[in-house]
This record gives sequence, structure tokens and C-alpha cells, in this order.
Amino acid sequence: MPRPISAVIHLQNLQHNLSIVRQHTEKCKIWSVMKADGYGHGIKHIWPALKETDGFAVLDLHEAILLRDEGWKGPILLLEGFFQPQDLQLIDQYNLTTSVHSDWQLAAIENAQFSAPISVYIKLNSGMNRLGFSHTDYETVVERLAAIPHVKSLTLMSHFANSDTKTGVTVPFQLIQQFQHLSLETCIANSGAALWHQYTQYDWIRTGILLYGASPSGKSADIIGLGLKAAMSLQSEVIAIHEIEAGQSIGYGSRFTSTKPMRIATVACGYADGYPRHAPNGTPVWCQGMRCALLGAVSMDMLTIDVSDCRNLQLGDKVELWGQNLPVDDVAHAAGTIGYELLCALAKRVPVSYQNSVEWMLTNFAV
Repeated sequence: MPRPISAVIHLQNLQHNLSIVRQHTEKCKIWSVMKADGYGHGIKHIWPALKETDGFAVLDLHEAILLRDEGWKGPILLLEGFFQPQDLQLIDQYNLTTSVHSDWQLAAIENAQFSAPISVYIKLNSGMNRLGFSHTDYETVVERLAAIPHVKSLTLMSHFANSDTKTGVTVPFQLIQQFQHLSLETCIANSGAALWHQYTQYDWIRTGILLYGASPSGKSADIIGLGLKAAMSLQSEVIAIHEIEAGQSIGYGSRFTSTKPMRIATVACGYADGYPRHAPNGTPVWCQGMRCALLGAVSMDMLTIDVSDCRNLQLGDKVELWGQNLPVDDVAHAAGTIGYELLCALAKRVPVSYQNSVEWMLTNFAV
């Protein structure tokens, strides 16, 4: 028998989440962000569930070409643009939209030959200071690109560093507004801005984490009531049960020592599966319809939980590390990180299946 850990990707939930995003962004088009192999969910398998999107936004050419080879004929945006001038040949071949954030990229486009005009997103550095042209140079960049015969459309693009706060978009938004006289299509809202600052939506939004059922802020409470559903469930089974006495310790480094008699269970999941090694005692794990507490250090292949209140627990019982019953954001928050990281860090050794979520819930967590 194979090791019992597995990840289930709920295709129906991806489709559902896209419809929720659409309800909140009725006036603009949606880039569904698929970078990091679809936030760890597998681009090749999940894109058909999101085919009602207006376009896919990816990190690099590999992801873009995969989508084309799989049959997607709509727009594809390269979020960081191209990394070498010769990449423009593939942008031309596969009809891709590229972002431009540096002078060398601008020069490369000016000097390239294309079989058909291309669309360009011009990135404005509105305060995040990662990529983009400064506000003092931006209008000049627009003028240069507009003068290139093989550039068919230009879009103003920027990114918010603090869209999960009430005031976090105010200053960059004011800067962005200074360029509205250029009459460019505009794409500045990420998931957080689109959700909590609807005035930033403009022509296009770029939504990633919401599609996968997690929170842009990293706090599951912030998206309660939206109706989003987790697109990934990481599950495993109990492989050992022990009764321990007060004073006994658990795991490497004896990081947890009991103060009373306890019933504990070992679960087939560890940091080599993508579970956070630094998760502290008390990190929630879903077992028998309740949240149980992680105890001791996470090992490469196993972790231990407190099942003192799970009186009927047996070997082979299912455990959810995150998913339909336990938000990935809650696990991540306990571990001092964000749900994005846990989803993207799912290890290659974990078997992944793609299923209808309703059927899966009835099979695995029937009450």
C-alpha cells in the first residue's frame, strides 16, 4: 500500500471561486494568476476549471507555452515580462502579452521584429520598489512605446504592497491617478485591492489567492462570508496511537513535554511533504470533526497531534492538514507564515488527484 498522504484539488471549487470574484468585479476583466504552477495546484490540470476567465497571468514563458499547448487561445500575460531579448521571438510566436519594467526591455522591443503587433503592460513603481518605472520617467516610456509600430496596445500596470489594509492603497493610488490623462487601459488591483478597494478595479484585475480559496491578508476571518471554498485539501491518516504519562516528551528535541496523561496520534505528514517544519505546538490539525493540536517538532515524514478528546479514533482514520474543514490560512498563521507559501510548497512526492469537491466530501468526511 502507498503512504497515505495525498492532496486533492477540487476543480469545482476553483470554478466556484472564479464566479465569486466575478460577482465582486462585474465591471472589469479578470486575469487569473497561475504563477508558481497555479499556486501549487498544477496549471495543466486546473486551467479548464478557470476557462471562463478573461485571461491567464503567469510568471514565465514555460507556463505560458504550457497553456497554449493545452489549448488556451485567450490572452496570456507575462507578469515580469521577458528575461532575455531573444524571448521576444516566443512572445511573438505564442501571441503573449508582456509587461515591461526596465529600460533594457523597452530597448529590446524597439529593436525586435514581430510577425504581428504585441500588447504591452507598462509597470509603474508606485511605492513597492521591486519592479517598474519611476513616476518621473513613466510618461516618457509610454511615449516611446506608443511610437513603436509593432506595439498595438498599452496598459498601465502597478502593484499594491498593502492592499489588505484600509489605507494601504491610498498613496500609490493617488500616484497612479496622475497618469489617467494618458487614456491607457489600467490594471492595478490584486486580490486584496479588488476585494477591499473596489475603486481600484479599472479595466482589468489580477486575482490569484482568492481563486484558490485563501485570504489575501493571510487571515481566514477576513474572507468569511464571501463563500469561497478551498481548492486544495492536504490529507493523511493516523499511523500510530500512544498513551503517554505526565512528564513524557514528544519528537526531536523533546520540544513538547506533557503535564498530564494524554492520548497522542502520529500522522503520516512531515516537512518533506511541504508541511511547515517550524509549526509550533498547538498548530491546528483536523481530526474526527474537531481541531486537534500539533505536539512536538515536525519530522521529515511524520507529525504528532493531541487526540485525547477523540475517544473513537482508530488507526487509519483520516486527518486533514488543511482544506475544506481547516483553512490553510489558519495553519499558516500558527506557523508564522502565509497560506500562499504552504500551497506553493506542496512537495512533489505528495500524490495529487483532481476531483469534484462534493463527491470527495461525502467520501472522506461524511458525518
